[in-house]
Amino acid sequence: MNREYIDLSEIELPDEEAIQKELERVKYRSGFSQALRGTIFTLITIAAAAVLVAVLLLPVLQIYGTSMSPALTEGDIVLSVKGAALETGDVVAFYYNNKILVKRVIAQAGQWVDIDENGVVSVDGAVIDEPYVTEPAFGECDIELPYQVPESRVFVMGDKRATSIDSRNTSVGCVSDEQIVGRIVFCVWPLAAFGPVR
Repeated sequence: MNREYIDLSEIELPDEEAIQKELERVKYRSGFSQALRGTIFTLITIAAAAVLVAVLLLPVLQIYGTSMSPALTEGDIVLSVKGAALETGDVVAFYYNNKILVKRVIAQAGQWVDIDENGVVSVDGAVIDEPYVTEPAFGECDIELPYQVPESRVFVMGDKRATSIDSRNTSVGCVSDEQIVGRIVFCVWPLAAFGPVR
């Protein structure tokens, strides 16, 4: 029976420096893998938290249409705050026929709204200051004026009064608390419009 023997003296063993380099390479690969896994886990956690915040507290919305120009224009991306107390002049998003509309709060429950033929709006007999309206107009109004806002509802109007369909029209009417998505507080896109919504 033939046996083969290996002469160990013929095998070239790596020197200490080569062994050290290989050991450092293996440690680097192991450390890099751990850092990569940690980074991916952190990014997934941040993304999940961002989605929860966006859905539960700060819904992100994109503006369609021109009824809120010049304050908001088509394509703007905005943040809204859920559960915020509403005041006259606030911009609010609400559900209407499987869509989300954005309008401005004009009056609260129990208040009386009146609009003259020139589009000047009064609430409880006092003309309200509306610096956001560039062209007042009576618009598409088929409600009987003066109009009292029902309980648990708000009266809303678009800033572009001539074309906006809003609480002046019975097809939309006043907005109930359940319909409200949130108060629009900040525009994040485009960068030229970046800042608080007024």
